[in-house]
Order: sequence, then C-alpha cells, then structure tokens
Amino acid sequence: MAEMKGKSREEIIREDVKTLHGLGYAQQLFREMGGFSNFAISFSIISILTGAIILFGYGLKFAGPIINTVGWPLVSLFTLAVAASMAEIASAYPTAGGLYYWAYRLSNKTWAWATAWLNMLGQITITAGINMAAAIYLTGMVTLLFNIPGDATVPLLGAVNGWNFWLFVMAVIMVPQVLINVMGIKLTALLNDFSVYWHIGGVLVMALLLTLFGKYHNSLAFMFSTAQTVSPADVAGTFAIGPITVDSIMLKIIPGLGGLYGAGIFAFAFVLALLQAQWTYTGYDASAHMAEETYLAKMNSAWGVFLSVAVSAVVGYVSLLALTNSIPPDKIADTANAPYAVLFIAQNALIPFFANLIAVIIGVAMWLCGLSSITSMARMWFAFARDEGMPGSGYLKRVSHRWRTPANAIVITSIIAWLITVYSAAFSVIVSMSTTALYLAYAIPVYLNWRNKRRGQGEFTTKETAPWSLGKWGPAINVICFSWVIFITLLFSIPPNELAGWTMIAFAVLLVIYWQVSEKRRFTGPRKATEEELAAIEKEFAV
Repeated sequence: MAEMKGKSREEIIREDVKTLHGLGYAQQLFREMGGFSNFAISFSIISILTGAIILFGYGLKFAGPIINTVGWPLVSLFTLAVAASMAEIASAYPTAGGLYYWAYRLSNKTWAWATAWLNMLGQITITAGINMAAAIYLTGMVTLLFNIPGDATVPLLGAVNGWNFWLFVMAVIMVPQVLINVMGIKLTALLNDFSVYWHIGGVLVMALLLTLFGKYHNSLAFMFSTAQTVSPADVAGTFAIGPITVDSIMLKIIPGLGGLYGAGIFAFAFVLALLQAQWTYTGYDASAHMAEETYLAKMNSAWGVFLSVAVSAVVGYVSLLALTNSIPPDKIADTANAPYAVLFIAQNALIPFFANLIAVIIGVAMWLCGLSSITSMARMWFAFARDEGMPGSGYLKRVSHRWRTPANAIVITSIIAWLITVYSAAFSVIVSMSTTALYLAYAIPVYLNWRNKRRGQGEFTTKETAPWSLGKWGPAINVICFSWVIFITLLFSIPPNELAGWTMIAFAVLLVIYWQVSEKRRFTGPRKATEEELAAIEKEFAV
C-alpha cells in the first residue's frame, strides 16, 4: 500500500480506525499487533508441533510412511488455495469475526448467521482438540520421563492414560491460558511472537538431532512405502458417545459404503489418513479475527492468513520427513500403535537426554498453540455477540475496561471448549468436527465472492477494494478452494469419525429450526453505527 509509506505508526492506526468506522464498528479493542504478531497467532494455532505430532500415529496406521511424504504436500497445496482465497477477502474487510462479516457483505444476513455459527463451533472444537492433544501428550511425556506405568490410577480420575484424567489435565493447562488472554493483548502477542521462534527452532533442533544422532536413517523407498496397521474396516463398525458405544448407522443406511470399507482399497485408506495434515491446517482465520487489534490491517491480516499456511507447509514437512526417516524400519506397526508415536520414535532413535529434549519442545509448543486458539475463539464470539447474534450477547460482547479484551467471551468459550470434550470420547472425532465446521465457514464467503464476480452483481473483491489481490487467478483458486472443502467435509464425516458427521447434521438441523422459529425475524446482521455512536463508544474506552 504505497499510500502508507512514510507515515508514522500513529497515522497508520488512525487510518485503520477510519477503515473500521467505515465497516460500522468502534475501536474498542487495543490495536497493538504488528504484521509479525498477526502472522504469529495463526502460525501458532496451526502449530505443526501439535496436529502433525499428535496425529502422527493416526496417519501411519492407515497408510504408512507415504502419508507424510506425499499426503502432507498434497494437503498443503489445496490448503494454500483456501488460505489465498480467504486472504483476499480479509484484505477488503479487516474486522474481528471476519468470516461472518464477509458473508454478510457478500450476500445477506442468512449466509452471515450460518457462517458465524459454523465458525464458532469450529473455534470451540479446535480449541478443545488442541488442548486435549496437549493433555494427552503431556501426560504421556510425564509418565515416560518418570517411568510411571500407563495403567497407573489416580483417585476419582481413573487411569492416567484415560479420558477422565486427560480432561483433568486439560482443565489445568487451560487456566493460565485463560488468565493470560484476559490480561491483555500485549502479553498474548508477545507469547505468540515467541511461539513462532519456538516452533521453527524446535523443528530445526528435532530434525538435526534425529538426522545427526539418530539410530535409524531410512531409504528413499521406505519413505514412500505403504503399510497398513489398521484398515478402514477395522475402525468403521462402531463409534462412541461419551461412555456409550453405538453400532455404525452410516454403514447400514448408505448403499455401498460397507462394501467400500471392506474392499481393502489403499487409496481410500490414504485419503482417510489425510485428516492428520488437514486438521493441522486449521485456525489460520485467527489473523482475520485479530484485524481490529492489528495496525495496517488490510495488508497484515491478509498476509497473516496466507503466510501462516505457507510457512507451516515448509516447516511441517521438515519435521515429518525427519520423524519418518527415524522410524525403526522393522517397527512401523509398533510406532503407529504406540500411545505417543513421536515419543516412541525419539526414544528408540536417540539417547534419553535428546529424546527428553524433543519431548519438552513439543509440550511447550502445544501449550502455546492452545493459548493462541483461545485468543482467536474469543474474538469470533465477541464479534458475533456485538451484533446481537446469539443468546447472551449482552454479556459476551462486554470488553474489559482495564485490559481492553473481551474477557467474558474468553472465559465462557473456554469452559464450553472443555465441556465438549466430555461429549466425545474419541480424539479423532473432535478433530473431524473442528476441521469440518471451520472449513465450511472458510468456504462460504469464498463461494459468495466467486459467485458475485461471476454474475457481476453485489459486492466482490477487486484490486481497488482488496490491496492483497489474487488478480485474474482469483476465480480459479476460489473453485479449487470450495471444491476441496466439499471433499473433506464428506470424507471426515464418515467412519471412523461418524460421530462428527452426525453431530454436524444435528447441528445443521437445529440451526435451521432456530433460524426459522426465532432468528430470521430477530437477527438483523451487522448494524452500521453512526459516527456519533462510534465516538461515544470510543470515549468510554478513552480511544
């Protein structure tokens, strides 16, 4: 943005506030984040040391080493198309709760309302997934470091490697995350910046240790080999709702689906295993949600969305190649079935000190990932509540005068994220729900933007309205984006993640009923305030 060259930070912030006023909102939150910090929050939520690590065994079970060498770059390319499509729209509408507001401007209040609820469900479940992953991993790390038996029990909580104990650990690690988020964006942004260096440095340390000092260095043929410890048929028969086990309904009612699972087709197992990579690439809408706290928001929030995926693609591939190269060649099944696959690799390949160092690096990265996810989640809920979009909006939209953060939204959403893990007793189900809900929310405004461009009607991004522009390539990239989202939505809603599919269907039905009975008449969408109203709000916060 050439017009911004030579301007001071204060002048740029005044321009950002003016842009925000044009979108109808007052500057309530503290605009403190620079471009790096905006990128950092999405990069931290993607966290290649969380998703790719905790689901390493999941992918390996279905497909073998090839899921890392081929599956990761494949998913990365399609995800870059999604991120680029979103970045362009973020550049045109730099506001908290971005996707919901985008859908409203590109279509109407119905699309906006649906997008908001999908985004909110996705934000809740991704936070639940991240912090449950951290709880599972940290429990494993401590038990291995101190030689505690996996079947050791804790009064009232049961086995240390059981869901109830993990729920307790999850609650413990979330308390400081919530407090830090409440106490201001400065500290949160500082920790997000630190998280970038920790993740990149941690991956380099892990890769160097495994490459230079590792016991195993596999051949190129091994890296691209296939191996199935678990076939789709082995995990398709039942699913769990809390402590209740239910026989698969989809296999009974969808013609041919049972035969597909029993056919032993490797390509089908391979695509099911892509959940490992695709869940890792979630949460990068955080850069858009933080736009009201970022200066030079039109460019910085857009670059934050795109670069967080691009950098994660490279750094994540390095980590996966290093780990795959260090799998004991005769222990693929043991690695895949180990409760903590990456720790199993480190312990077999390295001396205890180096293995423990890698364990600590990953544990800290997971906690930082959860911290960032809470930040993004609360902004989305705050933004929708600000426009009276949900029950309890009056409470959720309040901003702390002391900390200038949406403190109520931070606390309430964190509690809901913890509670949702009680509902699902399978980690991959939480992962599937978050992936499906978030990517549907990502795709809706992209589709609407593409549709409007094609028709030449309504609002859509142009080089004038969106400084971060895809130009003539935009429509083609948009089609790749929402086509991929349709594919993964179907893929991650069937066994072994059937509960995620039924939950999304039930969620959609409830939303339709709720919309028709109440919100269709009550909800008006974002209301553009007058300059006098905006000034009064900002005066309250001494802006």
